[in-house]
Amino acid sequence: MNTIIRPPLWLLTLLIMFPQVVETVYSPALPDIARSFQVSSERAAQTLSVYFVAFAVGVALWGWLSDLFGRRPAMMAGLLCYGTGSAMAIVATDFSVLLLTRMVAAMGAAAGSVVVQTMLRDSYESTALARIFSVMGAALALSPVFGLVSGGWLVSLYGHTGVFIALASLAVLLLVLTVVILPETRPESTPGTRGGGLASRMARDGVLWKNAMLVALLNTMLFSYYSLAPFLFRLLGWSSRAFGWTGVLLALASLSGSLLNRKLLTTGMTPEQLVRHACTLALLSGVAAWWLQHSAWILVPVAGIVIAYGIAIPNVLSQALHRYREQAGAAGALFGLSYYLLLGMMLGLAGMVQQLGLVLTVCALMASLLSMYRR
Repeated sequence: MNTIIRPPLWLLTLLIMFPQVVETVYSPALPDIARSFQVSSERAAQTLSVYFVAFAVGVALWGWLSDLFGRRPAMMAGLLCYGTGSAMAIVATDFSVLLLTRMVAAMGAAAGSVVVQTMLRDSYESTALARIFSVMGAALALSPVFGLVSGGWLVSLYGHTGVFIALASLAVLLLVLTVVILPETRPESTPGTRGGGLASRMARDGVLWKNAMLVALLNTMLFSYYSLAPFLFRLLGWSSRAFGWTGVLLALASLSGSLLNRKLLTTGMTPEQLVRHACTLALLSGVAAWWLQHSAWILVPVAGIVIAYGIAIPNVLSQALHRYREQAGAAGALFGLSYYLLLGMMLGLAGMVQQLGLVLTVCALMASLLSMYRR
């Protein structure tokens, strides 16, 4: 009989917040990076798209290793990889080298996403899992506060180098906590990961592809703000520290979305219904953002986007892999690989467009249409 020790939720919360925190810390540094490395804003923004392409590779790697060797070793290896990439970024003097270090760091940060989600699926099922994902969503609402505010403060005092030092230090702290506290949750009956049967089965799953696209589009809306807004607010005369404080508004919006999602789940609404309503809200907010994209008032519809994200994402993630529990790590790896590759490509296009309102509107429209798809 398998006995699974549930990891402490506070530690899983820190680990699942980790990828988003490190990206929002990095966001205020983009204008400083563009200036220091003498590259255009479009090229500086591409560091996010490169990051998520490498992140997708990391998701596949750590998800596969978590089934092969265990969730705990995979998490430790991922944190070590992220810390190495951040340490390399501290001494980078060429923009191409910086891109390489970002790719190494991205591969490591992916463990915080796929391994934690796998551990949650090991430990909880059905409605309990949806509630836990909702709690995690509420905790993730704090990420923009920690990330944007601390990132803006670090850039104003120490430039982008201070940001990379802080990120390397955070990786060390989380690695120590993981070594000391995090238990193993992998079931003893986890099947082997060799063979293409799982990949073939998932590739033919239309609903799974719909969910992958929804996750990619919703995250593109969120991360396009982090990659494009620093330059938009710089044109409006805002400092890096002032831009960082917009994280408070995003955090309140994200927390509102997560709490609203929890409440609506208790009313009998299905996850599918909630996703459709959230995508409609995102579409209305995207159109408003397009109209207001040359003023600071764009923050109001962006808050609507974040509320929609807080409602939709927990419901998509909690339902996406319920038919693949027998190989949760490998299935999570392939699912994450698909939507992070899509996210990287979408952010690359967003960086070339440099029109935040247009990006939000197009992504929200596509998400709204997809949310109506049934099979």
